[in-house]
Amino acid sequence: MAPKFGTSGLRGLVVELTPELISDYVSAFILACPTGPRLFVGEDLRPSSQRIAAVVIAAARDAGLNVTYCGALPTPALAQIAMSAGAAAVMVTGSHIPSDRNGLKFYLPTGEISKTDEAAILAKLGHAPKAATRGTLQYYAEAGADYLARYRTAFGNAALSGLRLGLYEHSSVARDLLHYILLALGAEVVRLARSDIFIPVDTEAVDPATREQLSEWCAAYRLDAVLSTDGDADRPMLTDATGRVIAGDVLGVLTSIALGAKVICTPVSSNSMVDMLPDFAAVTRTKIGSPFVIAAMEEALAQDPSAKVVGFEANGGFLLGFAAEGPAGPLPALMTRDAVLPIVAPLVLAQAKGQVLAELVAALPARATASDRLTEIPTEASATFLSHLSKDASARAEFLAPFGQEQALDRADGLRMTLADGNVLHLRPSGNAPEFRIYTEAETLDAAANLLEQAMNTIRLKFRGL
Repeated sequence: MAPKFGTSGLRGLVVELTPELISDYVSAFILACPTGPRLFVGEDLRPSSQRIAAVVIAAARDAGLNVTYCGALPTPALAQIAMSAGAAAVMVTGSHIPSDRNGLKFYLPTGEISKTDEAAILAKLGHAPKAATRGTLQYYAEAGADYLARYRTAFGNAALSGLRLGLYEHSSVARDLLHYILLALGAEVVRLARSDIFIPVDTEAVDPATREQLSEWCAAYRLDAVLSTDGDADRPMLTDATGRVIAGDVLGVLTSIALGAKVICTPVSSNSMVDMLPDFAAVTRTKIGSPFVIAAMEEALAQDPSAKVVGFEANGGFLLGFAAEGPAGPLPALMTRDAVLPIVAPLVLAQAKGQVLAELVAALPARATASDRLTEIPTEASATFLSHLSKDASARAEFLAPFGQEQALDRADGLRMTLADGNVLHLRPSGNAPEFRIYTEAETLDAAANLLEQAMNTIRLKFRGL
């Protein structure tokens, strides 16, 4: 698929991310958006990322912008250092998708670009700015240390004391930094499965083999939890002591409770338990993608600047919209997806309550979610399939016959169908890859997983017939 903006940034095949295309998008970003005094640039560990970062840097300097290169680091760490400097940033990452694809995430001095900013960038393509003086280049190696300090200041050096945690390193750009953060908070860390080959870990659709491995690690190493992130570390993965993965939207709920948040902004794909909890004063549902969540958070803050607003997605990425207080100190707002906060906060909350993670989850309303994806599904095929189901009630009834009877329908983002028994089946194409996403919700995790498996098999056959 040709490079395009998806749910979070520009994505495309590496072979199509040519130097000319990258330069054009970076130049258009500089023309269309405020950048502040300089541009911060970072990258993940994909084989193509360092090359692409060099092109980003050259294009920015040619446009007269001074550049600070931060090397390989988590996306939220790059965003934090750039925003604290009142500067823009570009992160070279394809997030959780395979290494034959990559992309760019753009940040204004105030945070992630919006859908309006994306449109402005597209309008400036082909209009490279000309600068009389080339921008400077400097290297800043302390962005990771600044990010670590954020968590040590807020949670203290004994926050995770007594916990034995497994760190699934794979090819996450956060693998070393996350190790240091966990140690700084007092945990004992067992480092697991480091890889020199990029592994596209999708925290929203953990495959069965990985789930089995997580359980085996918990048993073999006597772990209290296993944790990890996706490739650029803006999506978390956390298990309980048995190795069972805790869904990202459940981590979002637990993190919100731990921080005392009152206003929640989250996509329609997130677990409906958030609507059932008395802890929250308001819940706003959005389309899927961090730009939509941020827009809802900004609207809430415009109405009440003191509101304790947070956002989270079903993938677990957590956005903090207010200056919170951790057990040991302040935790400044960071309105971009972060993977470390929704890992640390639930663990610390469990410690404070004298419970294990499984007990925290069990105390929440009995709603569970599951999700997965069908890969290599052309966007046109996804659009045709969903359009047919959306417009034709009889076609939906036939499709839903094995699952139950339709009770409610939500077309805000894809097709979210609530069944008579309360179960939910939500279908949508990926916004940044040729994939088809399937989300399910039920009273128990096993029921949600069974519904997901049944839906995956049914839809796979449907696509074969298109």
